[in-house]
Amino acid sequence: MSKPLFLFVYPEVPDTYWSYKHALSFVGKRALMPPLGLATVAAMVPDEYECRIVDLNVEKLPTRLIQSAELVLVSAMIVQADSLREVIERCRGAGTRVAAGGPYVTSCHESIEGVDYAILGEAEETFPEFLADFAAGTPRPVYTCQARPALAAAPIPRFDLLKLRYYDSVPLQFSRGCPFDCEFCDIVHLFGHRARTKSPEQFIAELDAALATGFSGSVFVVDDNFIGNRRAVKDLLRAVAAWQREHDHPFNLSTEASIDLASDDELLDLMVAAGFRMVFVGIESPEPESLAAAGKLQNLKHDVAASVRKIQERGIEVTGGFIIGFDSDTPEIFDLQIDFVQELAIPTAMVGLLMALPNTRLYDRLEREGRILSVATGNNTHNSALNFRPKMPRERLEAGYYRVLETIYAPRHYFSRCLEVLNRYPRAEKARQLRKQIAWREIVGVLNSLARQIFSRYGTAYLSYMIRALRRRPDLIVGIVTMSIQGHHYFTITRRVLSRRRRELRAAARGRADTRSAARATIERLMPEPTTAN
Repeated sequence: MSKPLFLFVYPEVPDTYWSYKHALSFVGKRALMPPLGLATVAAMVPDEYECRIVDLNVEKLPTRLIQSAELVLVSAMIVQADSLREVIERCRGAGTRVAAGGPYVTSCHESIEGVDYAILGEAEETFPEFLADFAAGTPRPVYTCQARPALAAAPIPRFDLLKLRYYDSVPLQFSRGCPFDCEFCDIVHLFGHRARTKSPEQFIAELDAALATGFSGSVFVVDDNFIGNRRAVKDLLRAVAAWQREHDHPFNLSTEASIDLASDDELLDLMVAAGFRMVFVGIESPEPESLAAAGKLQNLKHDVAASVRKIQERGIEVTGGFIIGFDSDTPEIFDLQIDFVQELAIPTAMVGLLMALPNTRLYDRLEREGRILSVATGNNTHNSALNFRPKMPRERLEAGYYRVLETIYAPRHYFSRCLEVLNRYPRAEKARQLRKQIAWREIVGVLNSLARQIFSRYGTAYLSYMIRALRRRPDLIVGIVTMSIQGHHYFTITRRVLSRRRRELRAAARGRADTRSAARATIERLMPEPTTAN
């Protein structure tokens, strides 16, 4: 007799700057990362159920599979809201019950229709209670808990349920929570101020489990601020460095951290020794007034440009988040952001419009001021659908924002940043890179890059970059080609964004013209006919 099926479904992520869809095709991958949350929750399910994970970003979801499931379990971020609704509708049509959780459901469950069971908060607290009730036949519509569980309760994710061959990176988690409280960020609401961590032994066990699948390459530590607990993270890094040496460095690691990473030399050295090669930093704005108003005080305590350079000079790539649309932003902000991105030499600069997410101090303030217009989409890059009334005239803000995207992702500007950051990487990197055996997927990436990018619309800029980069740093050939491939994704997305923007402006202009024509016609109908004198 077959076991009842728990079918875990991960909704589709839109094609954005963050998706890397147009870069991943160069190396034969379909998505950046698998759904770590679903793999972790699946590890909590008892043996009497069969578990299966379907990620709509890499595969289809057959209706017959939905029909065969005892329960469909979905998790989503707000950017996946549209795909989540489609999944729920399909389940309703198939007569299969749906349980939903994750950040979006936790923040907005009252507005999500069609869900039988909303499992809110952190799964280590709420999911076991739901499982017990479901087995007893008495599940409740909503499960919630305000507790912040110790991460020792988190099981090793079910990597065996994931088709890892489709993904570029494997995600792992070390901590939850952040000591900072930026006005626009919902992390504190979701996970609290105190950074709770796993033990080094627990994290190493997850590295072992990922390695056991045969995967090698990139591991992304998904913590919202990896260095939120300095003492704990240093203990972890020592253990990871030893593990990497023992296993011949199978993984390159990346994560997210605050800019104060640069102020701790020991921490930087430990990250390099553990194999970290990239860190995402929330830089946001060159304007001190905007940073202060947003509560981004940690950025005001450090020279951001010097801090970014220091991280880069250790051989760690910095990718950055930037925001436009703060109340204190002036019309000069657009040129300031362009110059700032170029000065920092950050190739991957994720510039987005400010978004008021639910359960943030920003949302609460704007709601009190009567400025909230709609629920946020979660897509703050290349989407001008602001969900609040900005202080700057909307048309000026949108036009300036699209000019920023068009400029920083013009091939010559992008490749200029790539060349500058190559100059900043340490020469000591050469020995490590030359010892490293180039993987087959990297060879495929190099060949595809040459075949596709030389003959692209930006082929001249590409060739100039490749020649100059290889002359300067032939030891970094993998990184050089990786940046060029990522550039292809950014150029493609930017071109599509700007084309859509032009269509929207043309449609708006036609709409205004039609309105004027209709107004003239109405006036002419209402005016009396001219009389002819006898």
